[in-house]
Amino acid sequence: MNDIASRVYNHNWKIDPIVRSLIDTDFYKLLMAQSVLGNKPDTRVTFSIINRSSAVPLARLIDESEVRDQLDHIRSLSLARGESTWLRGNMFYGKRSMFQPDFMEWFEALKLPPYELERKGDQYELTFEGPWPAVMMWEIPALAVLMELHSRAVLRGMGRFELQILYARAMTKVWEKVERLRKLEDLRIADFGTRRRHSYLWQDWCVQAMMEGLGDKFIGTSNCLIAMKRDVEAIGTNAHELPMVYSALADSDEALSRAPYKVLQDWQEEHDGNLLIILPDTYGTSGFLKRAPDWLATWTGIRVDSGDPIEAGETAIAWWKSRGQDPTKKLLIFSDGLDTDKIIDLYHRFHGRVRVSFGWGTLLTNDFRGLAHDDRLAPFSLVCKAVSAEGRPTVKLSDNPRKAMGPAGEIERYKKIFDVGVQKEIEVVV
Repeated sequence: MNDIASRVYNHNWKIDPIVRSLIDTDFYKLLMAQSVLGNKPDTRVTFSIINRSSAVPLARLIDESEVRDQLDHIRSLSLARGESTWLRGNMFYGKRSMFQPDFMEWFEALKLPPYELERKGDQYELTFEGPWPAVMMWEIPALAVLMELHSRAVLRGMGRFELQILYARAMTKVWEKVERLRKLEDLRIADFGTRRRHSYLWQDWCVQAMMEGLGDKFIGTSNCLIAMKRDVEAIGTNAHELPMVYSALADSDEALSRAPYKVLQDWQEEHDGNLLIILPDTYGTSGFLKRAPDWLATWTGIRVDSGDPIEAGETAIAWWKSRGQDPTKKLLIFSDGLDTDKIIDLYHRFHGRVRVSFGWGTLLTNDFRGLAHDDRLAPFSLVCKAVSAEGRPTVKLSDNPRKAMGPAGEIERYKKIFDVGVQKEIEVVV
């Protein structure tokens, strides 16, 4: 096991790369990239980093040259032979050859496109523009770079013993959570913490702790590199990016109203089983389910990623029943701002009524709250989203208005088209 404190203390290299592999990314990015390559390979998009936690002054904490060095290093990466062999030959979700030969040939030749970085006050404006399949691959590594550079900035100057104590306390914190969770008999939980992790080494440590502490209750990690390295399942399906871009490309209000379902129609032509998971909250869960075609009710499950999770879970169960489906055979995946108390509460609320699973993110892989002076290592909300497609702005409404994204006029237009009423604001923790 790596001595993380010593690695942090001994940053002697000209550059200590944060991302060392193109598969140090989330599994769903690869699945979505394959779908986009097959359906909309020439669509031009722009992605942008958005710091929702404006009180965290990234540009004052992190030197611009450090950011550029890390991003330039990522642009030098290409898929290694062993990584390609793993993707081509491994079984994912019980299926071999998940990644098709044309996608693998594209991925093996991929070099990430250029980026634009500019300081704006106390924040960085970081954008990526180009063909959708290539640009989308920047999201996870870009977030990982900024999150870990923030961690390094806070840790810089700490002594060896101070770092040892810091990580010992953080490890104890994670292990105490694991001990509480393993009391849940039928728990199914995965690591979803790549995007806002403290560091790669810390995420890897957390996965090993979950493997040992939870055994079969730990079902895998979203991180492809760690999944390959630790021989665990790679977990993930799709994200808001797909309906956001499909919707931006719609040429009429009617086409816009159909776009979120067109995404899933394309998806089911490629996937089945546990990859048929609906993410309904992009433009409001209630309206999405109300208008959903009956074939969607036959899908395996629903992922809850915003709003009140109990309300969303009850809505999903009621919808399945209204469409003649047995909820006990369906899967609910909770993935928004989870920590131990919330996981335990949701488990007890829904266990036995539906199959329940959890994607545990930032508060697994970056919970250093209360461990550093002035709480400077507390996680914060940083996202990288598609902000335009073919020059048209994208919109995300979510079930929490605090997570809404897009120009104000377009947000109102989307709310009208998707019949989004009054929404309850919920604090965005991470």
